[in-house]
Amino acid sequence: MVKNQGAWLSRGLWSVLIWGAMATVCRAETIPFTLLQLNDVYEIAPIDNGRWGGLARVANLRQQLEQADPHTYTVLAGDFLSPSALGTALYNGDRLAGKQMVAVLNAMGLDYAAVGNHEFDVNAQQFQQRITESDFQWLSANIADGTGNQFEGIKPYEILTIPGTEGGELKVGILALTIDSNAVDYVTYSDPIATARRYIDNPQGEVDVWVALTHLSLAQDLALAQAIPELDLILGGHEHENIQRNHLIIKPDSSASCPQAKTPIFKADANARTVYIHQLTYDTNRQCLQINSQLQPITAAIASDPATEKVVQQWQEIGFNAFRQQGFEPMAVVVNSPIALDALDAHVRSGSTNLTRLITRAMEQENPDVAMVMFNGGMVRLDDLLSAGAITQYDIIRLLPFGGRVVTVEIQGDLLQKVLAQGEKNSGTGGYLQLGGMAPNSIEPSKTYRVALMEYLLSGQEVGLDYLTTNTPGLKVINYGRDIRSILVDYLQNNAQQAFTDLGEL
Repeated sequence: MVKNQGAWLSRGLWSVLIWGAMATVCRAETIPFTLLQLNDVYEIAPIDNGRWGGLARVANLRQQLEQADPHTYTVLAGDFLSPSALGTALYNGDRLAGKQMVAVLNAMGLDYAAVGNHEFDVNAQQFQQRITESDFQWLSANIADGTGNQFEGIKPYEILTIPGTEGGELKVGILALTIDSNAVDYVTYSDPIATARRYIDNPQGEVDVWVALTHLSLAQDLALAQAIPELDLILGGHEHENIQRNHLIIKPDSSASCPQAKTPIFKADANARTVYIHQLTYDTNRQCLQINSQLQPITAAIASDPATEKVVQQWQEIGFNAFRQQGFEPMAVVVNSPIALDALDAHVRSGSTNLTRLITRAMEQENPDVAMVMFNGGMVRLDDLLSAGAITQYDIIRLLPFGGRVVTVEIQGDLLQKVLAQGEKNSGTGGYLQLGGMAPNSIEPSKTYRVALMEYLLSGQEVGLDYLTTNTPGLKVINYGRDIRSILVDYLQNNAQQAFTDLGEL
């Protein structure tokens, strides 16, 4: 099928609503439908002191769109169970592990969710429980359980039937794909492009329009568009920043009536800072799809839906009460940051950022007698930017939801060199080591060094560091210190003026 993408940009929500209504009335030979797209949502409430996001606001927007076009479908392009600060809170003896996200997405009216890599941060039992609790349909074509069987409750694709005004109907296939970046024993992955080709070539029913709902890298989405020209639209996630790309391809059935063959790729900003509104119209005579899209900021200008907001408040209070029992006051302001802090996984797991330098500074001040401090990049779980402005204790929990004690050890130089070498090998994973203090190249193998590191690094569970435990020859535990979150809170409160000096911008 050939499509002709219009270069239309709405000046606001009302023009979107008016357009949707006019399309239905004025174009009897066409069938309109609307897709509301989110991706990478980890917070149920607004972030950045209420400036951005909030699923209750998205719920209100969805309701407005649905009033203008009853064939409105809300889709989420993966990553919503984790990482989430609330998800780490204990409730009835178990971590929430995305339970709060599913409850709020149910209330919001989500229709379809692709499986993202962070969905597998929770264990197998929690993963299946979240699927069971969902009122929306989970989708992914290229994943299976650890035995190679399809997960219960997950479909590879869905075919929507949208009626026209003159008795015709439109069949829209929504096919989901998942990036293979989270290797856990209860999931297996197949090649996304080969899998998509198999399903598109052999759908269980007629399909007029194919939409790929993907949680892949942009490079993978571009390759997907190149390899499968039958895809009319790619709604993606994973990058966390809004993206719109037109991948130009040559359709085998190009015609003068639909001369411009494009596969547009859209990604919105993480945590519902923005969403995409896609107004689509399919001409059944010419078999052409018109795609008109708007990036819609989610701010206080959009009121919250009261019913969804009630669910948000319920789960937020459950989580906050759990944090209070750990000694935190979530909404207490710790410090006002003059800069945004970089907590993106892609950065903290492969190099130093202004945030990781801030954490190592706090560790050094807490442990002034050590030669080096270190923590694993995977300790930072926000996978986002923390905006400039007020930083609350809840923001610290969002950054470091699992916490953990800082342990002081004495370690032989040769063992320390081995650990640091593995940390470099772990680049791109949570086992990449963030360092502060002395330069690694100045370590002498025969000397003993005092080092402060996260207790998790002594568990034997980090990638390539299974030999590193409290019983490892050449290592002696000197002291078990405080939780890293408490250390960071105190450091920021006591060093508000100097804490951000020379950290560097993004």
